[in-house]
Amino acid sequence: MVRPQTVIDSWKTVRQDTVQALEDFPADELGFKPSPDLATFGEIARHILDAGHALTGMLLGGVEDMSGPQFREIIPKYAPQLPKDLDAATLAAELRASMDGLVPALAARDGEFYSHIITRFDGQQMTRLEMLQFVKEHELTHRQQLFMYLRLKGIVPATTRRRLAKQGR
Repeated sequence: MVRPQTVIDSWKTVRQDTVQALEDFPADELGFKPSPDLATFGEIARHILDAGHALTGMLLGGVEDMSGPQFREIIPKYAPQLPKDLDAATLAAELRASMDGLVPALAARDGEFYSHIITRFDGQQMTRLEMLQFVKEHELTHRQQLFMYLRLKGIVPATTRRRLAKQGR
């Protein structure tokens, strides 16, 4: 059995590394993208902020059906109300602040809350805990994109730096 606090703690770690990637990337190069058809580094970071905040806000707000056309219409209600273009420092601070606000609210919910079945935007039925795990995995996927962009700039991601430090390198 997966415990909600385990998912929350794991997501906090993922978020810390997302923020670190943003802080490690050259602040004046948020518009970098390795190919014209890809999102920029800054767009990916902003997507992580918006999606994590909105999807979790919907969970906490009691939205039970995220499928159908109303899903896109309710996202702005739960997304952070921030200017479109944020500089790197502000975006990093907002990513931290978002998690600082969400973690206590998520931790305060009980097992009944997390075991409740909802419908995800693709029609799949799952528990709220499974949806929270999905939100974390969504961020993890996009964090990996940020890591790839770091590597293309010759920057070693924090996760690798920690592993190398443990190995004494």
